[in-house]
This record gives sequence, C-alpha cells and structure tokens, in this order.
Amino acid sequence: MRLSRRGFLAAGAVATLAGCGAEAKPAQAGELLRSKAKLPTPFQVPLPIPPVKKPTRSDAKADYYQVVQRKASLEILPGLKTEVMGYDGLLPGPTFDVRSGRTTVVEQVNELDVSTVVHLHGGHTPAPSDGWPLDLIMPTNGQHAGHHMSGGDMTMGKRTYTYPNRQRAATLWYHDHTMDYTAPQVYRGLFGLHIIRDDEEENLPLPKGDREIPLVIADRAFDADGAFLYPAAKDGPGVESAYMEGVVADVTLVNGAPWPVHEVDAVRYRFRILNASNARRYELAFDKGPATFVQIGSDGGLLDKPVEHRTLVIAPAERFDVVVDFSQYQPGDEVTIVNKLDKNAGVLRFKIARKAVDDTSIPATLSSYAVTPRPSGVVRREWQFRRGDAGGHRGWTINGKAFDPAVMQAQVKLDQYEVWSFVTDVHHPVHVHLAPFQVLTRGGSSKLSAYDHGWKDTVDIRPAEVVEVLVKFTAHKGKYLIHCHNLEHEDMAMMAAFETI
Repeated sequence: MRLSRRGFLAAGAVATLAGCGAEAKPAQAGELLRSKAKLPTPFQVPLPIPPVKKPTRSDAKADYYQVVQRKASLEILPGLKTEVMGYDGLLPGPTFDVRSGRTTVVEQVNELDVSTVVHLHGGHTPAPSDGWPLDLIMPTNGQHAGHHMSGGDMTMGKRTYTYPNRQRAATLWYHDHTMDYTAPQVYRGLFGLHIIRDDEEENLPLPKGDREIPLVIADRAFDADGAFLYPAAKDGPGVESAYMEGVVADVTLVNGAPWPVHEVDAVRYRFRILNASNARRYELAFDKGPATFVQIGSDGGLLDKPVEHRTLVIAPAERFDVVVDFSQYQPGDEVTIVNKLDKNAGVLRFKIARKAVDDTSIPATLSSYAVTPRPSGVVRREWQFRRGDAGGHRGWTINGKAFDPAVMQAQVKLDQYEVWSFVTDVHHPVHVHLAPFQVLTRGGSSKLSAYDHGWKDTVDIRPAEVVEVLVKFTAHKGKYLIHCHNLEHEDMAMMAAFETI
C-alpha cells in the first residue's frame, strides 16, 4: 500500500533547493528514475494515434458516453507486457472530439482496485463535474487500496460527469485527480485528450484529417519484467522522500509508444502537443533542417496571430498547438524532434515519404478572440508556491499551507477580473481550474516569455520568479483548485481550494 501524503511528508527528507538530482538537468525539477528493463532501439515503433471515442447515444443537445477504467496488459516495450490503469484499458485513453456548445455527458465506470476522480483539465466545468479530489468513484468490487478519505461526494462504481463545452475550440485533456494519489495513477495510465472544435477554427485553412495529429508526450520507467516503475513504500524507507521533487523517467512515450517514428508527406502538419509527464519539462527542437514550430494555439485555444519558435519549452500539463512545414525536405529525409533539456535525447522521428499537394496555409490573423487589455481597479491576490513546514509536516505548500479540502483560501466573485501573482521557490507549473488566464508580467516585466502567448490554464514558472496573470471566472459557483502540476508536488499538498461566489 502506498504511503498517504501525510505519511510521505512526515518522512521529512530534505532535498536541495535547486530541486535537481545529480542526473537531472538543472532545468528539471525532479529525480531521475532509471528503467531496469532492456530498452528498445529508438524510432522503430510506429506512432499510434489514440482512437476517437464514439457516443453510445445522442440527442438534440448532448452526446452520451461510457468509459470503463480498467487494467490492461499492453506491449509498450517490444516483447514485454505492462499492466496499465487505463480509460477503456488504453494508453492514452480515448480522445473525445466534441463541438463547442454541445454538452458531453460521460459515465465513468471504475473497475480498478483503487478509487479514482476525473478532472477535465482546461474545462469550463460545473463544480460537481470538475474533479474535486475527494469526489471519489469507488471501485465496483467495493474494495480499494490506500484511499481512505472522507469529506467528498463519493459514489460506488460509477459517476456521471457533465461537460457543457461552452468555450472556445481548444486542446483539453482529462486525467485522474484523486487526493494524494494523482501522480501514481496518472503515471500508470489515467489520462487522455478532449478536443473541442468550433466554426472559427474549422473555417481556417489549417491542416486537417490525417495531417492533424495529437502528440501526447510522457516519460516513464520500466521494471525488468515490463511493469511501470514508480517509487513506493515497499521499495524501502525514504524512497518516496527522495522523489518529492518529482519523478523524471528515462523512457519517452509519445501516444503510448517509446520513441516512435511517423511517416509524413512533404507538406504542412498540425500537431496538438500535450506534456502528460508527471514532472519532466521539454525543450523540443528539430535535429536538422529548416523546420520550425509555428504556434497557432495554447492551452485555451487559438492565438490571435501565429508565433514561430525554433524550440518549444513545454512544462507538465501545458499544450501547444503548432504547424510544422515539411515541404523543404526531400523524400527519404528523416528529421527528429529532440529534447534539448535532456542532452538532445530523441523524442519522435519523422520520415519524409513523398511530395504531395498542400492547399493549407497559416493565416496572419487566427482569432478574433483578442487579448484582453488590462482593466483597472481589479482585485489582486498572491499565491506563494514554496517548500516549507505546515501543520508539523514538511513538504510543498501554497501560501504556507498544506492542502486542506475544508479550507477555502479565497472567495472569488464571478464576472470580476482579478490579477493573481504566482511566486515560486523552484520550478512550478501552476494550473488554475475553471477559467483560462492571460500572462501579464514575468519577473516584473511586461516582456513575456515566448511561450506565454494567448489564453492559458497552466503557466511554467521558473525558480524564484513572480508571474502575474489576469483571470475572470464565470457561470459556475462552487469549490475549485489552484495547484502545482508537478504531480509529486501536488500529491504532497501543493494545492489550494478557492470558492467562486
């Protein structure tokens, strides 16, 4: 049985403030977990595409789905079987491809042996369906390991989530959000994509169909028999404490495959990139040739205009919607996406197969949903993300407090702009539930990072940095969360609850 967060924090191990193990690059917040299995030669496995979930029925206003959370034995590493906890037994889970303004109703059935919670990350979602970390779906067999909690709305066997999708076209994702256990359960497979589409986006001449591809990037480590490796109490005293900075693993999965390869035409492609890693950050770049990432969208949908990047820095939970033009390569060429934060280790390879007709383009103006000017007289709040002691437990805190689901750290009025300041000690990707935000300043300057454009719900904050964002919550009253999306930090109390009123 895994230690609870409180037990974990009570272990009290202290890591360096820099937050980096000897084998992790300084840009990472985490400790490297090495696989014991024999690892495959990269770029031999074809890139899989997660299947699109089909509704069980539809009516005039909504589409209805059922997802079964279950264990499955999958061949992730060639010749070995890995037991995953997957939505429909898949890794990643099935993709929801839905329309803005049309309601999605999902019945989640829990056939696992642990309790779960589902959060639609980036969703403008009513509080009962947001994934409050104590709103548990108990296993259908009535047994559960390690999740002895109270104070939420628990259901036995299944729970129905309602997503109005009254928001812009965007790349969202769904994942487990169980208090104290989010990190190991996402690590073992409980995550998938939720793509919202609208007329504004679909009327643009962007790549579509087979030339629009999701890239869900996640690092994992494997035991000798192929099982996922993740720190646990059974491995010896203090093991979890050694990884309280975050788990960084040595195998890069893209759409569930290790270092895959994909054949492309010499044309433009659209890639919806999600960093589904627990703690690892990536600086993606092409190893050769003229290719760049032309960003057209962020967490919350289309940018107002495209932004070109030679490299793409992406923290856990961030999404980047990009177009890549392969037309300057010749058939037979190969180009590899590498991670510059990991000694240019490979992530994904493309093989240029053939020349082809391309009638797509990237418009100079993408969206009329303009960047909001900074209003005057707004409410200001500060959220400090730090290591510290809280209630006798040493771990990660927000505003000096460990997460307590009974304590609301703020009451926020609906339809009111607020400026929130995020203050960090080490790297923290900060996520706000319910509403997207816009980055106003970074390090006291209105000169933002190249990756701060557009509407976001997760912002990568560097050590000893202050980032200001503009946010406004609308429509839904209730309890919501702000937290670090380094999942080990989140499980070790780096969450705070607020209430919209």
